[in-house]
Amino acid sequence: MKSPRSTRSSRPRRSAWRRRDFLASAGTLGAGVLILPRLRLFGANAPSNKLNIALIGVWGRGLAHYKSIEKENVVALCDVNERHLDEAAAKFKGAKKHVDWRKCLEQKDIQAVMCCTADHTHAFVANWAMNRGYHVYCEKPLANSVEEARVVRANYLKNKSKIATQVGTQRHQYENFNRVRELVLDGAVGELQQVSAWGNRQLRRPGYLPPGGDPPPYFHFDLWLGPSPAHPYNADYFSGAAGMNCLQWNMYWDFGTGQVGDMGSHTMDLAWNAIDAGLPTTAMAAGDPYHPEVSPVALEMHFDHPANAWRPAIKVSWYQGGVMPASPAPWVDLNKIGHGALFEGSKGALVAEFNARLLVPSGNAADMTYYKPRRKEALIPPMGEFQDQWINACKGDLKTSCNFDYGGTLIEQMMLGLVAHRVGKKISYDGATGRVTDCPEANEFLRRTYRPGWTLDG
Repeated sequence: MKSPRSTRSSRPRRSAWRRRDFLASAGTLGAGVLILPRLRLFGANAPSNKLNIALIGVWGRGLAHYKSIEKENVVALCDVNERHLDEAAAKFKGAKKHVDWRKCLEQKDIQAVMCCTADHTHAFVANWAMNRGYHVYCEKPLANSVEEARVVRANYLKNKSKIATQVGTQRHQYENFNRVRELVLDGAVGELQQVSAWGNRQLRRPGYLPPGGDPPPYFHFDLWLGPSPAHPYNADYFSGAAGMNCLQWNMYWDFGTGQVGDMGSHTMDLAWNAIDAGLPTTAMAAGDPYHPEVSPVALEMHFDHPANAWRPAIKVSWYQGGVMPASPAPWVDLNKIGHGALFEGSKGALVAEFNARLLVPSGNAADMTYYKPRRKEALIPPMGEFQDQWINACKGDLKTSCNFDYGGTLIEQMMLGLVAHRVGKKISYDGATGRVTDCPEANEFLRRTYRPGWTLDG
């Protein structure tokens, strides 16, 4: 059944959402307005304008943030690999060095934290940092379970008047994200009906690696394991190049959630940014059989989302590992898009990747007269550099595009899909309580079990 809202003319709805996008963007830009007068008066490098940052995880993704934080005051560095720690200390002179992030967060002069640790400690570092009043930038995935996502989001909402947060889905800065959102909101595909996102990586693993000797003396393997169950050391977990080294270990359940949390965070963000979704009411999944040690490669997950102020109820889906949604037209080969999103509506479809998009009208009624492109002055303005948005928000109005509420609901949905995959049936979900209502055994898989001595919300 169509939503009663679907009978309204598209023009008032389009205008209302243009105002929303403009005001939201103006709020983001306002952070810069608050800061710039002081920067101009005292100089961009004045000590009073610098943010005291702790970089936790200085290699891998940590390297990608050096340029954005070098203009700030990096006061603390933390890494379980002392060689990487020494290399970072040579660049950020004067920063205190730590190998245990829990000790690092005790340092009193910290104002903000960038978390670039392994996936299984993201939610831990984020919670501990927020509980100490620090602004937090956390690499994706924000969480590795439904419970972790909910605890992180609750802590952010409790402190959102004091701290700025950002999930590291940095592709969000691409202006194509804005264009896709505008097309969907303004009715280019008609009334939105379903949305799909996908990724094509296929990284199969037979199971946890066997014992491979002792870790080198400069590598604190037990701290790397952190809250995860104990495993023997094997250097192959860490053999990848910087920036892609997560692909060596994130397929294993105790360390990550495979492509669901990895590129799923990035690519679902392309869809999430355009649909104003909260938490789903149902989840179902199919693909590779559940394996107790490694996450699935071939997988599809489907979710029901309720209607909101501008669209009816919709289905949202995730596909990976070669499983794909049906193409909106036989001459559109979705398999040529490694990571993309598909928005299907009553008048056509929109196919998008991170930096490009294709509008496909369908049927005799899709004459495009119902769609009026925005005037240039009504376009959503570019957000600028992703890390800079967070840094400016820390110093200004605390507003970012991918805060822990927005990113928290996204990853909670993705983790719920993995629960549905594990139980092998469609499940109903109460987002208010965070409980599955029709499958008691599914609730057992909403959380992870941690090693003694490790606290998620410390």
